[in-house]
Amino acid sequence: MKTRIFGALALLLWSVGAAAQNNPYVAVEGAVETGGGIVVSLPRTSIGVDIVVERDATVCGPYARYAQKYLGVRAPLTDKTVWSVASASLSLLDAQEALGGGRSPEAGPQRRVVSHTDAEEEFVRLQPDRTSAAAVAPEEAARQAAATIFALRRHRMELITGEAGEHVFGEGLRAALDEIDRLEQRYLELFLGKRTVTVETRRYVVAPQAGKTQYIVCRFSPVDGLLPENDLSGDMVLLQIEPSGVPVAVAEASAKDTNVVLCRAADPSVCTVICGGREYARAVLPVFEFGRTVRVALPRRK
Repeated sequence: MKTRIFGALALLLWSVGAAAQNNPYVAVEGAVETGGGIVVSLPRTSIGVDIVVERDATVCGPYARYAQKYLGVRAPLTDKTVWSVASASLSLLDAQEALGGGRSPEAGPQRRVVSHTDAEEEFVRLQPDRTSAAAVAPEEAARQAAATIFALRRHRMELITGEAGEHVFGEGLRAALDEIDRLEQRYLELFLGKRTVTVETRRYVVAPQAGKTQYIVCRFSPVDGLLPENDLSGDMVLLQIEPSGVPVAVAEASAKDTNVVLCRAADPSVCTVICGGREYARAVLPVFEFGRTVRVALPRRK
């Protein structure tokens, strides 16, 4: 008889464990004795909060103050770096992922270069408008650079319209136009500067506690980006959990059932990520800490 009970327990634990892979709302709770020994299960919820931030860095060009005079456009006159929260997402983590801490799901930051650059934050030391070793005043150098930009544009138009010669066509024409575009971009950077946008994803792990519905995931600053939760210079990035109060329905054992096992039924809670009064993510996740413990009858073996 005892062997049959152990077999039934093992069958129940296996069936509940298999079901939990597809249904994360139910898990065996407590210690139970099986034919293989004592099995202890303490259902816990780990929530992964992935925050996506963008770093927009602009480096001022050496001829920025002459852009209005020679090109008719305004250019940034100082270097500037601005961080922003692009998006966020929520997910359930298994034990191995939760132990990984704040490991980001991305292999590394993704960089989007808005203008062609040879260096991320510095201009090339030999500027493309220098054609001699003679010293030139900054304004005169800016005037010459602007003249070169307009000359490159005229050459481009002549190539496109065929005025530059009827022997430039096919791949040769494409290569010539690409080189003109590259040179023009290099000269324009002297006035308009360089801009680089870097996108980075960072993961935080939150372990909910019974009775606590608000958690400071981290902090965010437009100047410094993502910060530790204890850095008061940034705004709070909050995870709010709203329990439904109605845990998932489970077939409970009756008072006549003697062979039972305890299971934990999670509460389908609304989880929301908020920063600066703006909502970035919302999802309904099973949270065991706000659920309830139920008695499930062991299956009878015939």
